[in-house]
Amino acid sequence: MSTPASVKALAPCTSEHTTTISRQLAEFVADFDYDAVPESIRRRAKYLILDAVGIALASTQFDFAHRTLSGVRALGGIGDCSVIGMPERLPVRDAVLMNAVLVHGLDFDDTHIRAIVHPTASAFPCALGVAERLGCSGRELLAAYVLGVEIVIRICEAAKGLFHHFGFHPTGLGAHFSCALQAGWLYALTPLQLAMAQGLAGSTAAASAEFLEEGAWNKRLHPGWAAVAGITAASLARNGFIGPTKPYEGRFGLYKSHLGDLEKKVNYGSITAGLGTTWELGCVAVKPYPVCHFIHACADSALLLRERHCLTPGQIAKVIALVPAETISHIAEPVANKVRPASDYDAKFSVQYLVATSLVRGRFGLAELEIDARTDGEILSLAQKVEAAADPESAFPDYFSGGVVIKTTDGREFKHHERVNRGASDRALTAEEIETKYWDNAGRALPERRVQEIRDVVLGMEGLTAREAAQKLRCG
Repeated sequence: MSTPASVKALAPCTSEHTTTISRQLAEFVADFDYDAVPESIRRRAKYLILDAVGIALASTQFDFAHRTLSGVRALGGIGDCSVIGMPERLPVRDAVLMNAVLVHGLDFDDTHIRAIVHPTASAFPCALGVAERLGCSGRELLAAYVLGVEIVIRICEAAKGLFHHFGFHPTGLGAHFSCALQAGWLYALTPLQLAMAQGLAGSTAAASAEFLEEGAWNKRLHPGWAAVAGITAASLARNGFIGPTKPYEGRFGLYKSHLGDLEKKVNYGSITAGLGTTWELGCVAVKPYPVCHFIHACADSALLLRERHCLTPGQIAKVIALVPAETISHIAEPVANKVRPASDYDAKFSVQYLVATSLVRGRFGLAELEIDARTDGEILSLAQKVEAAADPESAFPDYFSGGVVIKTTDGREFKHHERVNRGASDRALTAEEIETKYWDNAGRALPERRVQEIRDVVLGMEGLTAREAAQKLRCG
């Protein structure tokens, strides 16, 4: 397809003096090749996908998944793209939205710590849906996934955690652009078309954190809505639709429009730094708990102290949960909501509930988000004794540090602190640990034979077509 003259006239300047960020990303994407990805990153990518697929399968057992399916099915009807763990086939954008809700809906999916973004929740459903629709190879599906992960991390990391201060969920912002680029790569767009796609994605990038106030379901939609918007932007750009050329650094670009005066802290250079040489995918952390990643270190600390000192709830007079100061408004306030969460989603963002439940039950998994736990009088009573405080030893945003201080009724005091949260950096979950998590999650929905079959599909994806892989992830 030829590029319209009107689009050519708006081509970003590529002189040695000025090159827009969107053009730099576009040129990297246009030249990207799967063979350029190191073997270690390919292997890790498949394990991150395996983790995501296991979570998606577990999500099919929850009410939010079926309500989402009912909503999208009523709009688009039957299509030709697969839904993980379900028999439905939906139009590509609806399938991508549905799969992203399944991956992200339990808040059990991976996180890049410094970027504070959930990369796989958008990157895998986007790559899977478009690659299946176009009949791409499994290698191309994996390449598009890696692209999406690398780019969304850089876009969000440049903001240095500031999006949260203004009530925005970073995953729902950065993924609009990354999904436009990974879909654009699968569509074989030119650099100019890829630049246009990013410009169009800039107009849809928004993800309000208001869900935190009521434990609402909005956040579950953010990665999928970003993928829908990105795919739409790529398709429009493919057909000559014109977008702005500076969606990142422009006067009304992503950072100025979302960060106000703090935009001056944005590291624009980091968006393109190290592309193709530094692989951020290798730094993506897999979650050991199905709650907000900010509070994982508190869970580990509470569980360790409980076991080490044989503590019972009746012995505990007060607990101080040490969390990064920057996160308190998200995971500890308003206090009345946090000590008595109204829903499972409310509970996922409550350090008071997490610590109390861990101390009472000696564990924290999906079962501890069910109604019987959220109405357990012993847990709720102890949650009233948990107070959040700024962690003076925090390494945020490099790590989601945290700890707890437990004061007992007989005057003793116990403390444990974790500078590096489990799952991050040199504490990354191993392939074996990820497989164990996958089996636990997938086993909630499927018999052992199918769990094994899907595991083999994901880890052998390079030898399949995208359609074969996607169809084998369906059930029914």
